[in-house]
Amino acid sequence: MKNLRTTAAATLLSLLAGATWAQAADTSATPATPRVDARQAVQGQRIEAGDQKGTLTRREQRRLELEQKGLAKAEANAKADGTVTAQERKRLHHLQNKASRDIRRQKHDAQNAKPAAPTTP
Repeated sequence: MKNLRTTAAATLLSLLAGATWAQAADTSATPATPRVDARQAVQGQRIEAGDQKGTLTRREQRRLELEQKGLAKAEANAKADGTVTAQERKRLHHLQNKASRDIRRQKHDAQNAKPAAPTTP
C-alpha cells in the first residue's frame, strides 16, 4: 500500500511538472531571429536613404521594397512551425545577401530619380 501511494505521488508530481514545463514553453510563441530582423531594418533604411538622395528611381524603390516584403514573408513562413531550422536560417541569410546586393546595384547604377520640376510663382 505504501508503494502505491509513493508511486501515485511521484506520478502526480511528474504530471504537474510536465504541465508547468509545457506552459513555460508556450510563452515564447515565435522563435527569435534578431540578426534577420536587424538586417531587414538596415536594408529598409538603405532603401529610404537611396530614395532621399535621389539615387533610386521610383520603380527601383518599389522593386526593392517588394523584395523586402518577400523576405518578411519567408521569415514568417520559417517561424510558422515554431522553430527556425538551420536550413531555414541559411536560406533567409542567402535571401538577405541577395537583397543587399540588389540594393547596392540599384543605388549605384546610372539611373537616378529625376529632380522635381521647379515651381513658378
